[in-house]
Amino acid sequence: MANHKSAKKRIRRNANRAEINKSRISRIRTFIKKVESAIESGDGAAATNALKSAQPEIMRGVTKGVLHKNTASRKMSRLAARVKAVAV
Repeated sequence: MANHKSAKKRIRRNANRAEINKSRISRIRTFIKKVESAIESGDGAAATNALKSAQPEIMRGVTKGVLHKNTASRKMSRLAARVKAVAV
């Protein structure tokens, strides 16, 4: 257990940030699941719309520091390829 005042404050801060980051990651996963469910249903238009709404959310995760830039790009690229296959 921390003894210094600054260490106790850091523990509190880390807990708060972890909670915020957890909600951000959860939100991103929800958007990705919406795209994947639209792909599974075979609805190209719904999948395209879901992807368009998911892309800014994924990139917001990059700017907020919960996702690495390359990870986000890889996820978007793979989703886009799957949506493109359904839309055709």
